[in-house]
Amino acid sequence: MIYTIVTGLVLGYLVLVAFVYLRQAKMLYFPSREIEATPADVGLAFNEVTVRTSDGLSISAWYVPSPQARGALIFCHGNAGNISHRLDSLKIFHDLGLSVLIFDYRGYGRSEGEPTEKGTYLDAEAAYDYLVKTKGIAPARIIIFGRSLGSAVATELAMRRAAGALIIESGFTSVTDLGRKFFPHMPVRLISRFHYASIDKVCGINIPKLFIHSPDDEVIPFEQGMRLFEKAGEPKEFLKIRGGHNEGFLMSGEQYTGGIDRFISRYF
Repeated sequence: MIYTIVTGLVLGYLVLVAFVYLRQAKMLYFPSREIEATPADVGLAFNEVTVRTSDGLSISAWYVPSPQARGALIFCHGNAGNISHRLDSLKIFHDLGLSVLIFDYRGYGRSEGEPTEKGTYLDAEAAYDYLVKTKGIAPARIIIFGRSLGSAVATELAMRRAAGALIIESGFTSVTDLGRKFFPHMPVRLISRFHYASIDKVCGINIPKLFIHSPDDEVIPFEQGMRLFEKAGEPKEFLKIRGGHNEGFLMSGEQYTGGIDRFISRYF
């Protein structure tokens, strides 16, 4: 009887591990194809842009210009929805005097393909190259911004391309570390097919860096954001905000916008 019970438990556990292994992409990426609104709905002029990745995919983006811009910001968004769900952020950055290029990863919005870790990195490269080669913006005037999943994409982009600054909001150390939080009894390191290991990269980025995180973040632990900050070399700053994972930047108001404004003013 005991042997049967133990065998059943072991088999059940192995089935669960196999399920998690096979479903990882579905558990990491939550794309939406429907564009629900545009920057025009929040009073922003914009251009619809299509950029081509090095592996031949068409990636959808919006370019929101700012008159007499202080710089240009590349927006790497989180793992759910698409660019139409980031209008509040576009308005904030525009009001801070920044032109913004926000793009959808492959498989999101109107972008072709299906999301992969390598693919998201290529998508960010294509967006960056558009700013430099098509818009003629000098790398030193570019701010790379990433929120949540986008923090890892932004970190990788800052490793691959020159820029003036990097802003990481609600950043995590690695998918493996996050997996341990959500699946504490799983052999996450053994079965993880995704890495997004910013903790191994951030120390190699020498441009000014701003890390933003809320202790109230219920998805990505505040401690992971602090670990990234501590691992990073100078120059670096940390901005503590309040509110949950998806609304902290709105709840924090002037605390958030003022902190970013001061950071930009120091380096741009």
